[in-house]
Amino acid sequence: MHSTGAFTAVTARTTFGKQLVADSTHPPSSSPAPSTTGSAHPSDKGKRDWPPPVRSYVQRSFADGNIIADVNRQEMEIKLKQVISSSVEAGTLATIDWDNLPLPQVMIQSERRRSHDLSFTSKHPIQVGHPSLTRGIISNKRKSSDPNPSDDVGSRALSWRQSDVRDVFESRVSYPDKRPRNGAGPENVSSKSNQVSEGRKKRFQGASSGTFPATLSRPWRSTTYNLEPTEPKGPIVGRCQDLEKKYFRLTSAPNPDTVRPLHVLEKTLDHLKKKWRREKKYPYICDQFKSLRQDLTVQRIKTSFTVDAYEIHARIALEEGDLSEYNQCQTQLRALYAQNLGGHPFEFLAYRILYFLHTSNRTDMNEVLADLTPTEKQHPAVKHALDARSALALGNYHRFFQLYLDTPNMGAYLMDMFVGRERLSALSAICRAYKPDVPLRFVTEELGFVSDEDCARFTCDHGAPHLLDERDEGVHLLTGKAQGFFEPALKAASARPDAKAHV
Repeated sequence: MHSTGAFTAVTARTTFGKQLVADSTHPPSSSPAPSTTGSAHPSDKGKRDWPPPVRSYVQRSFADGNIIADVNRQEMEIKLKQVISSSVEAGTLATIDWDNLPLPQVMIQSERRRSHDLSFTSKHPIQVGHPSLTRGIISNKRKSSDPNPSDDVGSRALSWRQSDVRDVFESRVSYPDKRPRNGAGPENVSSKSNQVSEGRKKRFQGASSGTFPATLSRPWRSTTYNLEPTEPKGPIVGRCQDLEKKYFRLTSAPNPDTVRPLHVLEKTLDHLKKKWRREKKYPYICDQFKSLRQDLTVQRIKTSFTVDAYEIHARIALEEGDLSEYNQCQTQLRALYAQNLGGHPFEFLAYRILYFLHTSNRTDMNEVLADLTPTEKQHPAVKHALDARSALALGNYHRFFQLYLDTPNMGAYLMDMFVGRERLSALSAICRAYKPDVPLRFVTEELGFVSDEDCARFTCDHGAPHLLDERDEGVHLLTGKAQGFFEPALKAASARPDAKAHV
């Protein structure tokens, strides 16, 4: 018996030409013959001539400077093909602003961020078929210690499809007792919430299938982008020529037709100064100054004229005792003085110290004292305010009222606001130190009154006419009978002023 070999015998070829007669003993191979490069059939579609903006957009997408590490090239190609194909189908290839259109990697990142904001316990399950969405979720869940960072993303996305997303995250969510589960909402769920959920579901269905609704002519609108050019918002220039204008609080963008330019505001300030000296109508003048300040603000005018306008308004407010307007001007003046625009910074620094004496604001007073420079301390107005503070801190009412009678600039208007409180304090000290009585003239000189009549009126206004004793040598104050009489009045006067008047 002859043994069969482990091979099949074939007839040897004697030429390089094509074999015309096939060996009947050997059937032709079932595998197709390899095709050469020259035998490929040309495509039915001709080569498309893409517009230069589209070509530039594609080049910018794959430029080294625009590459994002979290987005791989395959995702970019899919997104880029999707954007261009959708624009061709919608007929908007030539109308899209390709220069300002976000790059595909930027669109993918935006879609990933939005996907994380969605709750996996919502009424409708999330469609995770979209490759960019699936990769975004998986990459963020991967730990830095993952031993297999090169696992196939597609295989993991398939495992997600095979399992229920709600079951994966069910253990991570804590439900309130009355919260509906498994999409079975109660009857009191609003229809608006249902509409929002339906809209979200449709959006993700479109993303997973790679298609977009017919109403969306631009596919990147699935992620919100603001491609409209924004008009630069800068200072306006007024065109109003009226010297006087009522103050109205702005509720919208200012209209240049109702705003006065700088040269008109300069005439307005001179007009208001003359009118104040002539008529002294504070409500009207205050309204006009607020309107002037508003026109300066909306035009962002910060010059020496701005400082002058705020200083004049602050002085008028002090003269009328309007601390609210004074504080507004003082706050703006501090910022203007910091820009070295001129004005009188030492004068208003002294006013600020005296104001803190009025409000008994020790915290802000300490901050001012800590920031004082040697030059500021030597200025007469600032030095006077510091001496007044020191006299009050030491309880030296004799020195304090001497300073009160010699106050520079308009500091006396501020000191008038708390001098009554300090007179009550000094009067209580006099009644404890001098027994059984003292001449009223002595009290007048010590407490800085202009005359004995003013001193007697002050005593009577606080319910102490019985402490005044008229004698041949003059009126005396019966200090022996005034044991603690002025203490309640002093306590009421020492109450901190309204917080609305603070700086």
